[in-house]
Amino acid sequence: MKQMQMTDMVKVPGAKFHPEPASQDDQEEQQYSSTMRFGSMKVFCGGASQDLGGEIVDYICRVSEYNIRPGAYYRTVFSNENIFIKLEESVRGKDVYLVQTMASPVHENFMEMLIMIDALKRDSAWRINLVVPYMSYTRSDKKDQPRVPITARLIANMMETAGVDRYMTIDLHSGQIQGFFNIPGDALTAFHLLSDYVISQLRSGELEDLVVVTTDLGFAKQGRNWAESLGVPLAFVEKRRSGNAESPRALSLVGNVEGKNVLLVDDEVNTAGSVVGAVNVVREYGAKDVLFAFTHPFFTEEAYSRFAALDLREIIFTNTLPIAPESKLTNMTVLSIAPLLGEVILRAHEGRSVGALFNE
Repeated sequence: MKQMQMTDMVKVPGAKFHPEPASQDDQEEQQYSSTMRFGSMKVFCGGASQDLGGEIVDYICRVSEYNIRPGAYYRTVFSNENIFIKLEESVRGKDVYLVQTMASPVHENFMEMLIMIDALKRDSAWRINLVVPYMSYTRSDKKDQPRVPITARLIANMMETAGVDRYMTIDLHSGQIQGFFNIPGDALTAFHLLSDYVISQLRSGELEDLVVVTTDLGFAKQGRNWAESLGVPLAFVEKRRSGNAESPRALSLVGNVEGKNVLLVDDEVNTAGSVVGAVNVVREYGAKDVLFAFTHPFFTEEAYSRFAALDLREIIFTNTLPIAPESKLTNMTVLSIAPLLGEVILRAHEGRSVGALFNE
């Protein structure tokens, strides 16, 4: 029980609180449940998550008795653009975790994910757990116009059809997407990881007179969580999107930021058009330094150039998507979600509560 004693007593980065020491009865129950495993653990790292997957494996080895390494497989793309996958070790009877994010090129990485799942299934893996830090198409979660698809539901169906038994993901665009799956899953959040980082700056005195500002009214609920966690006021940028235009137009500010430092918050960045509009609005209303925190850095080249021109004090995000070291700007801070995902994998493998990490 070495691993349980370590991880249950120490706060995991990205979790909500320091768990209380387990009672004797709880320890006995955990010891019993931890023996009810789905075979031995195996972690495979997809082509889009090699670095993150390696960090997850390192975390598991560091805090547990498991001495594992990333699963070996062969991948190639033929001249007709067909992807070929071959497992180079057996997964028969194993509890397999496939880490693959939907980074660019999205469709190539998504297809690799499905093919990998099929390979694992046909090699008789006991359970296939898909760890997809960033799930694409989640903005297409409802029929908000005539004659449009609900692509997020299609993505969920394809994963299940391929053979996934369980999924894990970070910060879905909307909670209703969990209902598109008919399999168990852990819809996690990077909120605690990001907010803890900002709280550390507040406590050290590096940051003061702060106001949380959401980049649009649709992020208001999450914005309230940020403001409550940091103990600071909240404001909102109002924006409107014309038709299917990718970059909406920021209009006005609801709240007061005059003479204050501003923390902009959002879930995902693609072109950074919304960020530019929000930064311009808060500065027009008298804000001082502006920081920006979000989860998923799905950056285009346009996003990098816009960030470079914005003069933000700090840009804080996670590694749910890979960022090339040479593309990283000096004011960017990347927080790793590997410990959080690694701990959730351990708990799922051993049949222990994941909600306990978040006091749920």
